[in-house]
Amino acid sequence: MPKRIDWLYHRNSCVTCQRAEACRTKLGATVVEQVDARKVRYGPAAALALLDGIDTLIVARGKTVVTNRLNSELHERLDDAELLARLIGPTGNLRAPTARVGRTLIVGFSAEVYEHLLRARKA
Repeated sequence: MPKRIDWLYHRNSCVTCQRAEACRTKLGATVVEQVDARKVRYGPAAALALLDGIDTLIVARGKTVVTNRLNSELHERLDDAELLARLIGPTGNLRAPTARVGRTLIVGFSAEVYEHLLRARKA
């Protein structure tokens, strides 16, 4: 059974969001709650609030993917300015697409990350 995306923030006209949607469709992943980025804006404070309950933050920007463990005693927690640099796009709002899968928040799109997190588990 494919995994599901608990929360998705996307914009229909965004090329990256369209690539993410094609990947989700290919993997058969379902979306529980979808928010249209054109209608609902998440500024810096709202973006930081999304991190409540998140253990892992994965940020994809171009070919670069950076993973941060937010609730790990082994790693120093990023300060708000560093987190906002990863979460906020050039408009000053949350980057789209952003997806929450369990306790992981994915900002941006990477086919490898989506396939790893959303692929069906073999029975």
